[in-house]
Amino acid sequence: MVKKVEKKVKKVVKKATTFNKGSRSPNLKEKEEESSGGMGLDDAFGDDEGVEYAESKPRKEKKKKKGEEDEELEEELDGELDEIERGVGTLSSENTKPVQVKMSKPVSKVKKGDIVRIDGKPYEVDGHFMLIDHKTTKEMAIEVFDKDDRTFQIRYFDDQVEATLELYELQEIMFVKRVMTTLEW
Repeated sequence: MVKKVEKKVKKVVKKATTFNKGSRSPNLKEKEEESSGGMGLDDAFGDDEGVEYAESKPRKEKKKKKGEEDEELEEELDGELDEIERGVGTLSSENTKPVQVKMSKPVSKVKKGDIVRIDGKPYEVDGHFMLIDHKTTKEMAIEVFDKDDRTFQIRYFDDQVEATLELYELQEIMFVKRVMTTLEW
């Protein structure tokens, strides 16, 4: 087998280095560079009929128990959730009371530059816009900021303003729900 391959290699190398004696090709260096890298697999093993190669070994897969994977993921998520809850505080529908609203004009008339008071603190309105159009109702947001340039959103549905009011604070890249008890404008 090895001798056969060696003969083929010599034959291919000889073929690649010979050229017509009468002509000097300007691409001779290119041909030499191409042939100096050896021959292709098709050329080297083109005549391997009747040769039997050893079978490849079966692949061994590491098996992790499904329970172990789930437990690791659950522990990691619980740790992250605990960290978030410490920073934000737990918010559930049980400990949130309906927001007391005191309106001097309809909510649709609140615009940029207006002042709203959330739990007695003044906030300036930065914008009033629609988040999502749900065909029958629209989810709206009033974006406000305080003197420390912290950004908040007052979200509500336009057909049930007082029942659906929620306050969100922008923290880094996401809005986190906050508790508010009174809102006035």
